[in-house]
Amino acid sequence: MRKFLSVDRCLDTMRVLLTGPQILAFVPAVCLAAFWLGGERALVTTALGLPLVFAATGIWGSRSYTARSSGMRPSGSVTHDVFQSEMQVLNDAAKANGENAACIAIALDDFADLQDLHGQAAANHIKQQFSDRILSIIRSRDLFSQIDQNRFIIGLHPSSQLDLEACIQMSGRIQSAVEEPLLLNGASVYQSCSIGFCLHSNQPQAEVEDWVGAAIAALAEAQRSGPSTIRAYSTATRRRSLVRANLRKEFEAALDSGEIRPWFQPQESTDTGNITGFEALARWEHPIKGVLNPQVFLPFAEQAELMERLGQVMRHHAFEAMRAWDRADLVIPRIGINFSSEELRNPGLIDRLKWELDQFELTPDRLAAEILETVFSRRPDDVITRNVTGMAALGCCIDLDDFGTGHASIASIKRFDVSRIKIDRTFVAKADKDPSQQQLVSAILTMAERLNLETLAEGVETPGEHALMAQLGSDHVQGFGIAKPMPFEQTLDWITAHRAKLRGTPKIGRKMG
Repeated sequence: MRKFLSVDRCLDTMRVLLTGPQILAFVPAVCLAAFWLGGERALVTTALGLPLVFAATGIWGSRSYTARSSGMRPSGSVTHDVFQSEMQVLNDAAKANGENAACIAIALDDFADLQDLHGQAAANHIKQQFSDRILSIIRSRDLFSQIDQNRFIIGLHPSSQLDLEACIQMSGRIQSAVEEPLLLNGASVYQSCSIGFCLHSNQPQAEVEDWVGAAIAALAEAQRSGPSTIRAYSTATRRRSLVRANLRKEFEAALDSGEIRPWFQPQESTDTGNITGFEALARWEHPIKGVLNPQVFLPFAEQAELMERLGQVMRHHAFEAMRAWDRADLVIPRIGINFSSEELRNPGLIDRLKWELDQFELTPDRLAAEILETVFSRRPDDVITRNVTGMAALGCCIDLDDFGTGHASIASIKRFDVSRIKIDRTFVAKADKDPSQQQLVSAILTMAERLNLETLAEGVETPGEHALMAQLGSDHVQGFGIAKPMPFEQTLDWITAHRAKLRGTPKIGRKMG
């Protein structure tokens, strides 16, 4: 691979020197030589003739990464449209001369976190540094383009030395370059990237779209395997990508058909045992595979940019359930619904939410907007901030979900008008048997009390954990120990049975002092 790169680099350097602006350094010497050899007439002819020669041959044309390289073809950093058309040229050349070419897809790992933490301007600066490093590694006649926010693509010009090992070495060099500290406001930021590539020999008869798609499929597989991973496209990759593509199409159809809907997990008061709300949790009732949890299908929703659509479907079914409970005189005070970062970045969220609540004749105080602590612990953009504070101003309850996992500051809790914190199940598990767990939960509850916030303990599974949460002062509990998530049809009987069971049940006293 090094030999392959060094030979090509030497040739490219010679082309640049002979056809680039550097040739202008020799103009004075040429003019002086003409004067010595032919006198004033030769000097005037040379001085006037050289610009015409340069203009006619295109030597004065720009020879940057965005310009045309040797052979008068675009190279270096190009727009995506140019990349697609030039990849067709590479594809045809590889087929014609039997040499191998390659398409390499690259993604910056955890780019969304980078954006949330440092802002869009900083993320753009990181991308520019990343692009500069890539351009310093590839040959000047190779192609480089950006696909979307954090994904990039490279087209390697055909070469007889280009093979699997060469692509792996090239990918390793790219990763090494990216992993060098990137400068951001004078501070070092460490970044990594995932890479997938496809050699032309693996798709010899494919169209350009299929070739590029194969590299992107290999990239997706690399990303699923963890950060800073390299994957080559193979027939197995194709089979797996087809399965995922089919499942993604099924997911979109399931949103429309009603196969994806909320299941409801009850939340109850530790003082009275009364039901204080339900959390709406997404489930896919697949006709063949059975009930699928969000861990299975949320990646498809994110990749297909369907998180907003999923959120709308969840709210529609959840509000419909609230109206049905009201009509059955089984009034549930509040419904908890999760809001993704994608939904919170929608400038029209508040207006849509008002319309949805009005459609089902619900007041805003009956909606608990559950927002992950990681959204608060990063630096949210202005739209997220406006939407969260807008929901609070509307009268919705703002639940800080999975508290203890994202390091949200007290200032952000107050800034976003949080109404309730949900203590993550990792702190609740075995708290009745582990003194250190008890101390953590007690500290969280004390902080919440000082901030005048309600609390809900998640993941309560045993009577011991339930009793301890009540004694320590958690206002609400939720978990398998109370009930597992259930479809709407089962909630009616469960609510009736639960209320019947409460009659005559003694209260659990809270721990004093």
